Amino acid sequence: MAKKAKKIVAALGQVDREKLYDLEEAVKILKGFEKERKFDQTIDIALNTCLDPRHADQVLRGMTELPNGTGKTVRVAVFARDAKAEEAKAAGADIVGAEDLLETIQKGEMNFDRCIATPDMMPLVGRLGKVLGPRGLMPNPKLGTVTPDVAKAVASAKGGAVEFRAEKAGIVHNGVGKLSFTEAKILENVRAYIGAIQKARPAGAKGTYIEKVTISTTMSPGLKIDIASVNKAA
Repeated sequence: MAKKAKKIVAALGQVDREKLYDLEEAVKILKGFEKERKFDQTIDIALNTCLDPRHADQVLRGMTELPNGTGKTVRVAVFARDAKAEEAKAAGADIVGAEDLLETIQKGEMNFDRCIATPDMMPLVGRLGKVLGPRGLMPNPKLGTVTPDVAKAVASAKGGAVEFRAEKAGIVHNGVGKLSFTEAKILENVRAYIGAIQKARPAGAKGTYIEKVTISTTMSPGLKIDIASVNKAA
């Protein structure tokens, strides 16, 4: 058996697929996989909810800031002009423009992870709906990415704000940090993330809102989390 395969089997052997782990215990187990890979793995979390996003009153989508960031370098593009463009640049935006940025994107060049726009730029940005929309990059006032305060939005994006949304099966999935983070920082991020999902519960959610929580790293098996352990320590 190849060395890589042996490590995967060993990792699987450390995980009880049926057990509900206390959050702190799960994080300790994941940290034990830290030296198994030559890259800094992402801490992934998946929440199975009771939601059916086909119903308008069960749509879940929002933005939340993780207290310790994601550990990922986020490239930000901003649609703005004049003074607002200068504010965006000063805040650390990677790409700032108007018609020139529109043309760049229309050519298929999208070297950014988050797109922000001032309200007056939305008629222009709207022309990119079919390009940005499917990629989850379309600026949205509900997510704070259509705003006159571009400096704050850029700082938020750079600081570790993550967008969450329920997919077709009601699953919400995000990366919430890196395995190189300390256990305390991972725990803070996970609790903040789950707390944001709980607060954003749609009015149409029926029954048990969060049915299952699973945490893993990029290359590790998933560990089921006892949601009570998250709320008790939060």
